[in-house]
Amino acid sequence: MTTGAHHPARPTQAVVLAGGQGSRLRPYTDDRPKPMVEIPGTGTPIIGHQLAWLAAEGVTDAVVSCGHLAEVLQEWLESADLPLKVTTVVEKEPLGRGGGLKYAAAHLPHADQPWYATNGDIWTRFSLRDMAAFHAERDATATLALARPRIPWGVVETDQFGHITDFIEAPPSPYLINAGVYVFSAAFTALLPDIGDHERTTFPRLAREKRLAGFPLPQGAYWRAIDTAKDLTEAAKELAAQNR
Repeated sequence: MTTGAHHPARPTQAVVLAGGQGSRLRPYTDDRPKPMVEIPGTGTPIIGHQLAWLAAEGVTDAVVSCGHLAEVLQEWLESADLPLKVTTVVEKEPLGRGGGLKYAAAHLPHADQPWYATNGDIWTRFSLRDMAAFHAERDATATLALARPRIPWGVVETDQFGHITDFIEAPPSPYLINAGVYVFSAAFTALLPDIGDHERTTFPRLAREKRLAGFPLPQGAYWRAIDTAKDLTEAAKELAAQNR
């Protein structure tokens, strides 16, 4: 009988990729990295929300991969009262997304166990435990969370005669996208490139071998990528609506 902490479907370790420049979020990112931008009205940076979520989902150890203005992020992590153990790593030279992930993963405490990863600019809430169970049931090497984002424009519906029948404000996209949250088996780390982009190499290879799974976010799960100042404003509005 294994203990819950070592249940194969339940990772207790995670990597947060927090090295992005965040150029589209300027001026917010002039003096801080993107994950250090605060969600208006919360007093907490994006990464603070992420770490709280990971801890609530059973993660005890996180490795934060820093890059742009790394020292700002490291200072905050050192001073914050965090709900889990956090280690930071800084790439000495740009390794690309896949290389950066591999470098960070080398600092996880349990190389023989599965792990979560998340992009540092994603603000979301859903059950990682359910995603880990989905990953284990399919015996996948890697599982991607899939989101259905809202189209940022209103759309027009027409009939076959060219008459407009309806206007729909910000409908959900018909396509699923990579939501920037992952479950990886222990064996995945060795498949990552030392330098380069795993989304162009490792992921397509796993997809061809039917070892890559996609976990659609549950209906009603909150998900937003914080890329622009408009995303911050929208996130604050959504938060206010939830708290009413």
